[in-house]
Amino acid sequence: IIKDMVGREINNIYPEKTYTPSKEIVLKVKNLNSYNYKTSKQVAKNVNFHLNKGEVVGLAGLMGAGRTEIALSIFGNPKGYETSGDIYVYGKKVSFHHPSDALKAGIAYVSEDRKNEGLILMQDVKQNITISNLKEIANNGILNHNKEILVAEKYRKDINIKTPSIEQTVENLSGGNQQKVSIAKGLFTHPNILILDEPTRGIDVGAKFEIYTLINKLIKQGMSIIMISSELPELLAMSDRIYVVAEGKITGELSKEEATQERVMRLATL
Repeated sequence: IIKDMVGREINNIYPEKTYTPSKEIVLKVKNLNSYNYKTSKQVAKNVNFHLNKGEVVGLAGLMGAGRTEIALSIFGNPKGYETSGDIYVYGKKVSFHHPSDALKAGIAYVSEDRKNEGLILMQDVKQNITISNLKEIANNGILNHNKEILVAEKYRKDINIKTPSIEQTVENLSGGNQQKVSIAKGLFTHPNILILDEPTRGIDVGAKFEIYTLINKLIKQGMSIIMISSELPELLAMSDRIYVVAEGKITGELSKEEATQERVMRLATL
């Protein structure tokens, strides 16, 4: 079945890594606190972490631990939390009041909820990809449809989005191909830092392998990735370091060599 999906046998679903992250810090978060008034809950508590260039940093934790809330607090705070703390991008202190500010600073976020927040299901593939950066495909404020087609076709090929046409409505694609469109939408903003929230949730094993391969490709090109996942084997295989989150706090940091399912779960239940 897997061979039919991806055109080859896969003995290990996780592709081999062939890169070494640098020690250059591209993102640093200091003393981040976030309070959600809608739920009357502090969702991030004195969070400190960093991300190096060419690195995959995993955020592990149980459901409701606060991983997504931490990511959203960094990505322009679209949920309107009350936040405090400092964020540095390439050593420069920044202040994001809206996701557009984070995008301008080279940070993109791919939502865990692709159907409700990541994609517009009734629109086609090309519209979903290009909506994140319309300025790039417009001339004097007027959309250039030829540019839109070229961009969409490029990502369809680069990410191997399986669709009869870029005019295909996204709701008619498989879950794996919907997720590829969602990632393409993030990549079209040309980020240096990419936050992937549950990037393989609800997709088949063949599409998972392709997304893991894409992650390795992006890292080799110099991108840095924060990956949130509830699948521990995925985090252990793909991450260079793992931060464990419990009740909005980071309870531990593990290197790739130190990380095991047992150690992560122990920290996740502190």
